[in-house]
Amino acid sequence: MADRYRRVLLNARAVRRTLARIAHEILERNRGTEGLVLVGIVRRGDLLAERLREHIRQAEGVEVPVGRLDVTLYRDDLSRTQAPPVLRPTDIPFPVDDRVVVLVDDVLYTGRTVRAALDALVDLGRPRAIQLAVLVDRGHRELPIQPDYVGHVEPTRPEEEIEVRLGGSPEDDAVFLVEPAWNGQEG
Repeated sequence: MADRYRRVLLNARAVRRTLARIAHEILERNRGTEGLVLVGIVRRGDLLAERLREHIRQAEGVEVPVGRLDVTLYRDDLSRTQAPPVLRPTDIPFPVDDRVVVLVDDVLYTGRTVRAALDALVDLGRPRAIQLAVLVDRGHRELPIQPDYVGHVEPTRPEEEIEVRLGGSPEDDAVFLVEPAWNGQEG
């Protein structure tokens, strides 16, 4: 594999500040926490949902319920992979019926993961509303999916990647733009 170049987009302080802003936007839009739940998509969205809960708790003094959602079996690309899917636990210990569900993911790209998450959520019940919060929006939508809350917009090329590192504590968090190393040749 060719060398890759990493550029820091958000350091730990910027991630923390961004999540605090998103938490306040969620509170403002929903006029508080009544009926509000956070559901993180497994593999980083769930960790971000926990961090958002902490920011909401600090701002409002209320513990908002948080769940984790595995969308593996709802993906539309399962038939394209050779390896068996790796399933992770879905844990939503509350009813989603008549709740405002804030779906949380780390990176929004094509919209296909979010589409899978919407299908999975609707199988669990009928929320009053579903809102989408993402840490990074990199564009390139294949589906008509638009986030309600965005931490950082980073237009990318298809060969680039966004790497979100969430450590054991918020001091370890960072977001990187990962691109192929320049080899001196024009494309």
